[in-house]
This record gives sequence, structure tokens and C-alpha cells, in this order.
Amino acid sequence: MPDFTTDDGVRLNWTEQGDPAGRPVVLIAGFKAPATSWKPQQGPLAEAGYRVISFDRRGHGLSERTEAGATMLRHGADVAQLLRHLDLRGAALVGGSMGGNSIWAFLAGTAGGAAGSTDESTGESAGESRVDRIVIVDQTPRMLNSDDWPYGFYDYTEANRDTLFATTIPDPGRWSVASKGPVRIARLLKALGGGERRELTGTERRLLNDHARADWRPVIARTSVPVLFVAGRESEFWPAEHAAAAASLAPRGDSLVIEKDGHAANIEQPKAFTAALLEFLAR
Repeated sequence: MPDFTTDDGVRLNWTEQGDPAGRPVVLIAGFKAPATSWKPQQGPLAEAGYRVISFDRRGHGLSERTEAGATMLRHGADVAQLLRHLDLRGAALVGGSMGGNSIWAFLAGTAGGAAGSTDESTGESAGESRVDRIVIVDQTPRMLNSDDWPYGFYDYTEANRDTLFATTIPDPGRWSVASKGPVRIARLLKALGGGERRELTGTERRLLNDHARADWRPVIARTSVPVLFVAGRESEFWPAEHAAAAASLAPRGDSLVIEKDGHAANIEQPKAFTAALLEFLAR
């Protein structure tokens, strides 16, 4: 499997499918999810002529397990370095869950001059020249609820901001696993069931809490490329209205809610999600 080493010495893995000369589509999975969770999209994207790159973030999938870099900005810098390593330009970035917010972290880091974010060949921000459009899959840009943002993680407020994610990802109890039905459950088990450990390491807990406390709305507001925010109507973690609310912040934002779909939107309803993704990429 191909890999590269980041500027802080961590080995990161990716896989590639499709036309090497095609327009690049970079798939970034969520917390504790491997790059293989994009399998329902990899084939259709490759068949449509795209260069499909599925990225395992540090500590995920086949990438190196490390205690270093358990912050969203570091994960964003890793995305910047992947794009530079592969010399990708005009890429579509597709991020699921935390993988979506790693895209905002990438753009925030490139704007702020974070390590590895400057394109050595041009001297410009890696985000300015390498990204053509973005797709965010069932991820609110701010998980902490407030008066001006009621679209965060259910019941996550200032009162419990330091404790809710102290040991694990809590179950808000809005949608049960059983409510998904046997077909959607089988898809989830096939994609994720044998992958990552269920318990969280200290490094994973640090990353999760950094993720939970971030607010990427200002980054969205200054993003000039088209962005599609996708929500699952039955997302376990936040109201589906987060997608439209986030899209309203983006200069070129759009949103879609997939019915009878949960947080793992690309897995639970792969046909509906893939059709929407291909349509957005073709615009």
C-alpha cells in the first residue's frame, strides 16, 4: 500500500483507484473509520473516470498509530501534505464526520500558515490552488450547542463541554440501531464492524475532545469553492438541519438531506449518496 511520511515523521497511507489522469477525488473517513469505509463510492467514482484517493488519517486504518498530532489542525496539515505529496490540483475533497472537519482544519491551517501548508512549488497556500470543491458528510461545523447554533451534538452545552466526551462518544438516544432495519445494519457491519477497536485510547480521546470543541463556521464563511453539506435525516448525533444551516454560511453552499439515512450516510444509503455525489462533482 502506498504511503508517505509527514513533516513530523508519521507514516500515512492512502489507496488509489480509477484513471490516473482523471480529476482527483480525495475521500477522508471519520473518527475510527478506515479508508475502506468508502468502498460503496470507490467503484462508481472510478467508473465515472475520476482518480479516487482514499486517505487513512493518522491513527486510522493502515496509517501509523502515534500519540503525536492528536489535534484537528494537525490532521488538516496532514491533508495539505497529502495533496502536495501527490501534487493534486483541482481536487474534490469528500469528508465524512470528523473527516469533514479535517477539511476545514486543512483550510484553516493553510490560511494561517500551519506546518506543511505552503506549496513549495508556488509559494502559495496549499488550499488556494489544490481544491476545486468540497463535500461534507453528516458533520456539523460546531458540535457545541449555543443560542446562535442549535445544530450541534445533542445535549452538548457549555455545562458539560469538559465532561461529555471525557471517555467515549455518548449515545444521545435519538435513533436506535434497531430502527435502522436489517439492511442498513448489515451495511454498517460490513463496512465498519471488523475494523477499529471500540474502546478509545488516550490519544483518541484527546483528538475527539479537540474535534468537539472546535468551531469551523468562520472557515466556511470564507471558503470560495462550492461546498455540498449532506445530512442523514436519522443522524444519531445532531439534527439534520445542520446541513442547510452550514450551507447558508458558505458563499457557494448547498445542502441535501437523505431520507432514512443515519450518520454514516455514505454507507447506510450508498445509492442515494453516491448519486448525489456524482451529480455534484459533475456540475
